[in-house]
Amino acid sequence: VVKPVPKQVKESTAIYNENGNNHLTDAITKEMKNVRVAFDIKEGDEKAPIGYQEIRCQGSYDVKMDGFARKFRMVAGGHTTEAPKTLTYASVVSRESVRIVLTSAALNDELEVKAADIRNAYLTAPVSEKIWTRLGREFGSDCGKTAIIVRALYGLKSAGASFRNHLADYMRELGYVSCKADADVWLKAETRPDGFKYYSDILCYVNDVLCVHHNAMEQINEINKRFPLKEGSVGDPDIYLGDELRKVTLANGVEAW
Repeated sequence: VVKPVPKQVKESTAIYNENGNNHLTDAITKEMKNVRVAFDIKEGDEKAPIGYQEIRCQGSYDVKMDGFARKFRMVAGGHTTEAPKTLTYASVVSRESVRIVLTSAALNDELEVKAADIRNAYLTAPVSEKIWTRLGREFGSDCGKTAIIVRALYGLKSAGASFRNHLADYMRELGYVSCKADADVWLKAETRPDGFKYYSDILCYVNDVLCVHHNAMEQINEINKRFPLKEGSVGDPDIYLGDELRKVTLANGVEAW
């Protein structure tokens, strides 16, 4: 019998009791372990500070088509809050920039191209809105408590911009500057061991990172120090922005993407 995708924790519990498997409860446990960092949970009758907006948070269920893995994500009802005073727009790298950078990598031999995905990207960034929520059943024994949201939780109006700004700050710490033609192409003057001077590139499309450098893994590892990367996502790119990538050897022996 095909079961509907649940909308609440109590529905997932009922499905678990009927089916005798823990697919949904495991998905909830995994998500809540990652997302709790976004909540400053208050004890007792402590209330939210004056000036903070109340928001409702809710779990969203899904079933992934590749393997039918169960997915649960805690999201904030950002549509219920007033628009923040800070800018909420978040830019992403363009496809044209990706093509230009990959062409440049092919023309400059011995440059590596590596890719990586940042894990739980938005949750790495501090929130820019003043909001609080009352915790639901997903939080177990903390259900009913007041919590201040301190990270850029998915669903907030400012979440995308908060993460983009947070990542941009770290790019600058690493010595990269934003390209004037595309703000999400980050450039840094480099010199290869053979004395060849060039500009390395780091391209950012939300949490998808593409790096072109003579030692690209070293740069990826620097990003991993501040932004934990998904296991299995680091290495030669096979797909970027929905397009398949593959390395080929040209007639002159140069490798290109």
